[in-house]
Amino acid sequence: MIKLLRTDSSNKDFIELVRLLDAELAERDGEDHSFYDQFNAIADLKHAVIAIENNIPVGCGAIKKLTDEAVEVKRMYVIYNQRGKGIAGIILTELENWARELGFHKCRLETGKRQPEAIALYEKKGYLKISNYGPYKGIENSICFEKVVN
Repeated sequence: MIKLLRTDSSNKDFIELVRLLDAELAERDGEDHSFYDQFNAIADLKHAVIAIENNIPVGCGAIKKLTDEAVEVKRMYVIYNQRGKGIAGIILTELENWARELGFHKCRLETGKRQPEAIALYEKKGYLKISNYGPYKGIENSICFEKVVN
């Protein structure tokens, strides 16, 4: 059974999961990783979720304010040997619920074209492709999504 913990980016388990995420993204993105890395600092994330199974942290995600009506979903990750169990979807739903509780109406996110599993998850969960926003405008490898959550 998956338990969810709402926390922030100072949580040691969140920090470790993000370290694993960054290592995987560095492999997938190759030389593009340093570009994306600048947008993925976790120091100021006040809303992070950790998925825990059998007292082991197995996944994470976070949201941060993007506009007065939208949050950005950040740092979504599930450890490799726990994938395919629906954990990412559980985390994403919790982040959407938290965004709604905080008064936001939309969740936006960016993912890379080299992350087909992430793209499939977001489409399955009702996210629609949108024009690349903010720092991702004009970035060929980026795909941006949005979902209305109110």
